[in-house]
Amino acid sequence: MYSARMSRDAATTVDSQQARALVQLRDLILKGEFAPGERLAEVNLAARLGVSRTPVRLALAALEREGLVSPSGSVGYVMRRFTQKEILDAIDVRGTLEGMAARLLAERGAPRPLVLQLRECVADGDALFAKEGQDLDYAGYSAMNDRLHELIIQGCGNAALARAIEINSRLPFAPPSAMLPMQSSLEEGQRWMLFAHLQHRNLLHAIEHGEGARAQAIAQEHVQVAKLNLEYAFDRPEAVEGVMPAIKLVSSGLEAR
Repeated sequence: MYSARMSRDAATTVDSQQARALVQLRDLILKGEFAPGERLAEVNLAARLGVSRTPVRLALAALEREGLVSPSGSVGYVMRRFTQKEILDAIDVRGTLEGMAARLLAERGAPRPLVLQLRECVADGDALFAKEGQDLDYAGYSAMNDRLHELIIQGCGNAALARAIEINSRLPFAPPSAMLPMQSSLEEGQRWMLFAHLQHRNLLHAIEHGEGARAQAIAQEHVQVAKLNLEYAFDRPEAVEGVMPAIKLVSSGLEAR
C-alpha cells in the first residue's frame, strides 16, 4: 500500500513538473530565446527550468507534436524555423475559427453577465485611447484584447472549437495579442490599434443584437490588422528584432525546415 502510494505521488510530481516545463519552454520559444536549428539539450534545459530531465524530455515530445520543435537524428530536438506562409495561414485560421465562435455566440444569444463583461472590455479599451497626450498603454491594451477574445471563445459554447483555437494559437504570432502594431511610427501604430478596437465595438454590437453573419464577418476581418503588421515585421526585421525577438524564427522560404 505504502509503495503504491509512493509511486502515485512520484508520478504526480513528474506530471506537475512536465506541465510546468511545457508551459515554460513554450513561452521561451515564443519569445525567441532559441535560434532556428539550435539544439535543445535536455541537461541544459533542465538546469534552466529547475527540473529533472524526464519532465523536459516529455515536454519536448509534446512540443514536437505541437510543431514547435523538430527531432534531431535519433535523439534530441532542435528549434525549428517557420515560414511566413505558415504564420499568415495560422492567423487566417484563427480568423475563421473566431468568426465561427462569434457567430455561435450571437445566434445563441449571449447571457447578460457575458455581455456585461464584454462591455467592460470595450470600455477599458475606450479609456486607454481617451488618454490624450499620453503614449498608449500597450500592456493594458493587450490584456483587454486577450480577455475580450477569450470571453467570446469560451462563451460560444463549443468546446471543440475552443480547443482548436487553443492549438492554433501555439504557433508564433498566432494568438490575438501576439502581434501588436509595429508600424513605422508610434502614431501610425496607435491608429491601427484604434481601428482594431473600433472593430471590437462593432463585434460587440453584432453579438448583442444576435447578428450572427455580421459578427462572423467582423471577427474574420479583424485578423487582417495582425497580418498587415506581421508583414511589416517581415519586411523590416531589423526594426523589430529588439521588441520581437521571435521574428528570427520566421523565414520567407516556401517550405518549413
